[in-house]
Amino acid sequence: MKRYQTQIHRCFRCGYCKFPTDYSAFNCPSYNRFRFDTYSTGGRLWLTYAWLKGELPWSERLAEILYTCTTCKNCVEQCPMKFSPEIVDWIIEARSDMVEQGKIPARVKRFLESVYNYGNPLKKPAGERLPWTASLKKYDKGTEYLLFLGCLANYEEGTKDMVENCSKALDAAGISYGTLGEDETCCGNEVYALGEMDLFNELAKKNIGNFQRLGVKKVITLCPHGYNVMKNMYQTLGYQFEVLHYSQVLAGQAAVTGKKGGGNGVKITYHDPCYLGRHNSLYEPPRKALRSNNGFELVEMPRSRKDAFCCGGGSGNFINDYLAGGPDSPARVRVREAAATGAEMVAVACPGCLLMLREALKTEDLDGKLEVMDIASVINKK
Repeated sequence: MKRYQTQIHRCFRCGYCKFPTDYSAFNCPSYNRFRFDTYSTGGRLWLTYAWLKGELPWSERLAEILYTCTTCKNCVEQCPMKFSPEIVDWIIEARSDMVEQGKIPARVKRFLESVYNYGNPLKKPAGERLPWTASLKKYDKGTEYLLFLGCLANYEEGTKDMVENCSKALDAAGISYGTLGEDETCCGNEVYALGEMDLFNELAKKNIGNFQRLGVKKVITLCPHGYNVMKNMYQTLGYQFEVLHYSQVLAGQAAVTGKKGGGNGVKITYHDPCYLGRHNSLYEPPRKALRSNNGFELVEMPRSRKDAFCCGGGSGNFINDYLAGGPDSPARVRVREAAATGAEMVAVACPGCLLMLREALKTEDLDGKLEVMDIASVINKK
């Protein structure tokens, strides 16, 4: 607490954190949703500072405001101050203080309890993984890559096409891979972002223990959140391994996996996931994989790459959903932006984005007019 209390006052609420580079729209998902400065990064930091100094008492409402941040890092990208790389860390550390004091909102508590009890936030026992994930080959010592699926791919039916087409693409490329099966537990990225550090360490050590037991040296993740936590946090716990997001693998094998001409001239746009883009600067691999199918015309949304607008699902909000409701909810804004490009299809590289944007299509009455597909499904499309 003391570490960031001495730093957080340096934010003087200039407002750059609310916008993309060209100031064309509000790019902070929580500010765009609620339009009160309370929900901007600057407002949230000053509320946190007042709480730390004892000028503002804790309340569930204060905690909910803190947890509406999706940790998308737009503020980090846009802030002109030297402390900008630390902003999201401050928010996570403040959440950690709330967790340690037992002062967290009910939704967050349920999320963390589900991960603690079941190993995933969906309250699904390991034996209830979906048939198409359970049927994948398990990793053994002769396998080159561990395919780490993640909670949504293991338990959410809406990710079926993503799992199956990723598997097909890896098979077509001749890549040797296997999964942890029922031994896979939550990667811990969202648990960390929500501030539960003890549970995060427990999850990370359990996964790393499985990696060590099997001799895993190379991991492919289906989810950017898993990629982020393994690349940037697992490595600090003493076990070194190579980690790739599946879009990097598909980009590297584009000549093998691409179905040339299968798009029939369809316009497609790509949505950058925050944990792949701003958190890890992987903007080109998904686009390279999509271009391998030269039957599609790839068009960009006005907000893309480092300026991409978050779907609203980060930091556990794909379940907690603090930003839902109304036309300004992030996923609804994003599918309208995609539709405005004239594209018939939105490609994604994250199971969370896939589910959030597909649900938004229904609310926006765009279902049947605009399709959301992951990049493996797009490049395998006939």
